[in-house]
Amino acid sequence: MSLFRANIEPRCAYCRHGVPLFGKDTIGCTRRGVMDAADHCRKFHYDPFKRVPPKPVRLKDGFSDADFQYQ
Repeated sequence: MSLFRANIEPRCAYCRHGVPLFGKDTIGCTRRGVMDAADHCRKFHYDPFKRVPPKPVRLKDGFSDADFQYQ
């Protein structure tokens, strides 16, 4: 998953026009007023600096050095 992929789902939480209010669930939009973070409108403009990407998958434990040797 890339931070700059082309098909970002529009959300007010990471729109250029939105500012977080009262935590993570409410966004103050300069275009539409107070909005829910999951909503969006036609004026959506993606701001990659506002989006927090998902955490990477953690490797399972139990690997040994032999698992990483070239054969």
